Amino acid sequence: MKDNVMKRIEIEKITLNIGVGQPGDHLDKAMRLLEKISGSKPVQTTTMKRIPTWSLRPNLAIACKVTLRGEKAENVLKNLFIAADNKINSSKFDKFGNFSFGIPEYIDIPGVEYEADIGIIGLEVAVTLKRPGFRVKKRLIKSKIGKKHKISRQESIEFIKNKFNINVEGAL
Repeated sequence: MKDNVMKRIEIEKITLNIGVGQPGDHLDKAMRLLEKISGSKPVQTTTMKRIPTWSLRPNLAIACKVTLRGEKAENVLKNLFIAADNKINSSKFDKFGNFSFGIPEYIDIPGVEYEADIGIIGLEVAVTLKRPGFRVKKRLIKSKIGKKHKISRQESIEFIKNKFNINVEGAL
């Protein structure tokens, strides 16, 4: 019996995020680092609220992110898993099959050299998974994805174990 191609899981995108909490030099360093890791130009993310005790006001750039898709995303993700020692905790997976993890120091990523002017910065990696047919929730005439077609937590854990040979700790 052949596998159902509509049940095949793929990586939709990965998002690399660095939050620095303030505009200026630290944000510029984080932007350079993300461009160095991904090879793509990052965008700044801004605050939505005013929080006076943290010296934040609306539309203040305090973080940066870059989104990667396709083959480039898979290649970068392989290097990021190596930096995480090919381990991820099962608690990092949500009920929709997506997951995220952190890299404490960018110098652990293969192929990325230490730069003294950047210093030591960590980053967050968020991975979004999809199946063929997930586009129905994004098109103009919206539809819902059926319960049987959604990606469960266990299915995404199995996908990551098989595709990237990752050890999922505390697996269900």
